[in-house]
Amino acid sequence: MPASAALWFLPFAVPIALWAAWNDMRAMKIPNTAVLLLTLAFTLVGVIALPFDEYLWRWLQLVIVLVVGFLLSTAGLIGAGDAKFAAAMAPYFAMQDGLAITFLFAGILIVSFGAHRVARVTPAIRDLTPNWESWTRGDFPMGLALGSLLIVYLLLAAMGGS
Repeated sequence: MPASAALWFLPFAVPIALWAAWNDMRAMKIPNTAVLLLTLAFTLVGVIALPFDEYLWRWLQLVIVLVVGFLLSTAGLIGAGDAKFAAAMAPYFAMQDGLAITFLFAGILIVSFGAHRVARVTPAIRDLTPNWESWTRGDFPMGLALGSLLIVYLLLAAMGGS
């Protein structure tokens, strides 16, 4: 992704990704509003930040990830909110970065999972957020890893690393 496009997306995507991660840790839900806002931000900013043909192709990425996510969610492999948020994230990624994104996500997922598990057994952190649902559930708030992936990818791209 061109650094200029990433710089356009960052101020809009970062707060939404942080909000989605926060909500997923707090309530084990990614709000539909976060999905809609992320999609709206791409709709408005993408048409400015990207060449028009690439902008249109990126919409296809959203559709593909939404269909795959729906199938995975229906099979009970991922949460519906995770599937919808991943689909809303999809157009922010350049297709040619696919392999790098896969490795980046793998690393972020491992770090996010480990950090969440450490945080939930750390009394000082639990005392600050005593009612977070993710502290007591066995499943993992994937919004933490998904939101982190979007932020890190855009930051790397903005610095010319993509």
